[in-house]
Amino acid sequence: MTGTIRLTAAQAMFRWLAVQMTEEGERFIEGVWAIFGHGNVAGIGEALHGIGDKLPTWRGQNEQTMAHAAIAYAKTKRRRKAMAITSSIGPGATNMVTAAALAHVNRLPVLFIPGDVFANRRPDPVLQQIEDFDDGTVTVTDCFRPVSRYFDRITRPEHLLTVLPRAMQVMTDPANCGPVTLAFCQDVQAEAYDWPESFFESKTWRIRRPEPDPREVDDVVAVLKASSHPVIVAGGGVLYSGAEADLLAFAKAHNIPIVETQAGKGAIDWQERLNFGSPGVTGTDCGNKTAARADLILGVGTRFQDFTTGSWAIFSNPSRKLVSINLAGYDAAKHGAIPLVSDAKVALGRISTALGSHRFADQDFAARGAWFK
Repeated sequence: MTGTIRLTAAQAMFRWLAVQMTEEGERFIEGVWAIFGHGNVAGIGEALHGIGDKLPTWRGQNEQTMAHAAIAYAKTKRRRKAMAITSSIGPGATNMVTAAALAHVNRLPVLFIPGDVFANRRPDPVLQQIEDFDDGTVTVTDCFRPVSRYFDRITRPEHLLTVLPRAMQVMTDPANCGPVTLAFCQDVQAEAYDWPESFFESKTWRIRRPEPDPREVDDVVAVLKASSHPVIVAGGGVLYSGAEADLLAFAKAHNIPIVETQAGKGAIDWQERLNFGSPGVTGTDCGNKTAARADLILGVGTRFQDFTTGSWAIFSNPSRKLVSINLAGYDAAKHGAIPLVSDAKVALGRISTALGSHRFADQDFAARGAWFK
């Protein structure tokens, strides 16, 4: 039978986060950005001071910039690691909403821990508390709900026993990845509880590589073989999958040009012959000419947002077909695409094997040469 350890809820939260590990043996949450004030200084501040270098704290000057730094970190680490941000209640919390929206749009893991009201409500209204005349449960942090992949409000210490694993599951899920908001009631932060010691055992979180349905692979291969001028649209999912080399090998094996979205930039070296730059309103001339000619668009890890497609004015071939390789079924089925729900690295290998020695005709390399000269 496991023993127990008495800690405040805030101490328990950060002790638990400090032992959630990546497959490489590193902390998934690298550290915590913080501005302390009313709502997080007494509970969270004390807990972070106590845990020290086991989970480092960095002091910011503005909540939104702290969150943007955390977003940049998660993107640079290809979603394999993330950071947390804590703020006071009130404007300290609302300053992070724009950043939460950015992380949500770009499917990036960030852990937001804003302070919240007193769960017992005895001091109400606390400093900077929003009071809704019709709903006593509404607080400032409710504005995070539409821009969080997972939102919860901690009103009891033992909530953390289920809430924290849920938060980690979302941040490490390749298909459902995004920001998590845990609004932490300030009195609960400092409330002591007898925690099972087993709760603080180290855990490794593995990033799954979902494999494609063979029937979807067959559908994609059939339309590829029937096309004459395919183009690959490489999105951020190529980077998150670690499929850069696989994508280049696939393109070279079958002589298919590549255009990169803003999120997919850097997937393929710009000097590679088959890299035609970017499509869309911020795209290259040769990239958009290739897109306009394409009769088959093979999206790999992209959401096909309007800057990429030029609101679909760029991909102007009236007979074009659209294929979307994406981990998220929601994204894979957009715009009537033929979906291939899979990890990009795995999917490219399966398609290439099925295509065998099939190669497509050369593209307009003169246009590429003129642009990149």
